Parts: sequence; structure tokens; C-alpha cells
Amino acid sequence: MRLLIDAGNTRIKWAIVDEQIASSVELGQWPQFGSVSHAEFSSGNVPWQGLSSERVLVSNVAGLALREQLEKTFNPRHGQVSWFQSQAQHAGLSNRYREPSKLGSDRFASAIAAHTLFPNRHLIVATCGTATTIDAVTAQGEFIGGQIAPGLQLMAQSLAQNTAQLPSVLERMNFAVSFADHTEAAIISGCLAAQAGAIERAVREFAKQLDSAILPLCVISGGAAKYITPSLVVPYQFIDNLVLMGLQAASC
Repeated sequence: MRLLIDAGNTRIKWAIVDEQIASSVELGQWPQFGSVSHAEFSSGNVPWQGLSSERVLVSNVAGLALREQLEKTFNPRHGQVSWFQSQAQHAGLSNRYREPSKLGSDRFASAIAAHTLFPNRHLIVATCGTATTIDAVTAQGEFIGGQIAPGLQLMAQSLAQNTAQLPSVLERMNFAVSFADHTEAAIISGCLAAQAGAIERAVREFAKQLDSAILPLCVISGGAAKYITPSLVVPYQFIDNLVLMGLQAASC
């Protein structure tokens, strides 16, 4: 058994997985899985503390301080601990980043998962969390590169904090109209249009680069994806826990 940990900027997700998977269908089929917020983790909520595994694989994009906290939670029962890093080639994916090791481990893991799930498709991989990342992966398994933008909540929060009289709408991101008739709805509509528009433009630009009449499939994940997908007018597939799936595929 392996312990996989995805330490993001907002939450820490974890899963216990079998040592081998027979096919991509088994990605995400975990006997134990959960997540905690950074605050919960810092206050001593460590779900894997009493578990045993043969090895641990961690993707951490939340900085050195969190890495040090995570390291303190591991004990000999967890087995060997490895920190997942982007590299030039791994798990069937070639990384064309100018400096492959500088690509965020979460983006690399998400791309691995998406290519494993859809091996013969050109893909735009969009993860919608604290930041929105939009990456291009070819059907041949080449990570081309991508974009990083403020996430949905960060975008709305910036408007609320830096523009006089604009209310905070962070807890009301559940509706949108094209042309809103009050300020809260206008913020929501504008932020959703910006997020969906960036993803759709990436899909069409990638198709143009490929000289293909068929649009790439958008594989979308992350906590804000459920708000953004209703606004998309390109083919998409929502896949939850994409980083953990990538860690699972990468560790086989």
C-alpha cells in the first residue's frame, strides 16, 4: 500500500492506494481518502498518522513551512517518503517546459493523470483552485506548456478588497447572468466569464497550433470547477482529485 498526499495552497488531500493498478479505470479507486484544511492540519488533524504504508509520495506546492510540518507527521510505519518533482520525462509524459524541474509538481501530476485517462486525445488540462492553471498536452504525451491566472475566488476577492463599494461575493459564487443588473451578480458574472473565457481560448488556440478541426478535450478539476463548467461551451470532462490520480499513476 502507498500513501499519496497532495498538499495544495488551501487543502491537503490524501489517499491510500494499492501498490499496482491494472488500468487507468482504477485511478481514483481508493480504499481510504480524505482532505483537511491547512488550519485543521496545523491544529493537529493528521488523518494518516495511525496508518501504515510501504511508501509515501507527496506533492507540495504550499511552501517550505508546510513541507516541514508534513515531515514531522511521518514515522517508520509509513515507509520511505519521496517528494514528487517535475522532470523531463515520467509516467509516459514528456515535459517540454524550458526548465522541466521548475514546472509545479501539481501541474505535472495533473497532466500525467489526464494523459493516462485520455491517452489518445489532445488535452487542455485546467485546474481551478487558488490559482487557475491551463496546460496543453498532446495525444502523444507531450506537455507543451501553459498559463497561470488568479483563481475564481482570488479574482473576486481582489475586486472586493481593492475597489471602493464593491461587496465580497466569495460565499455566493453559485449563479451568473450575462448582463447583471446589480453589483454582486456583475462581479460573479465577470469573474466566471474571465475564467471560462481563458479556458475556451486556450482550447481554441491549441487546436489552431495543432492545425486540427477537432477541439482538444478540456479536462477540468479543482474546487472552483463546479462554478466554471456551466459557462464552458467547449468539450470538457470534470475529473476530481486529478493531482492524486497523477501521483498514483506516477508511482506505479
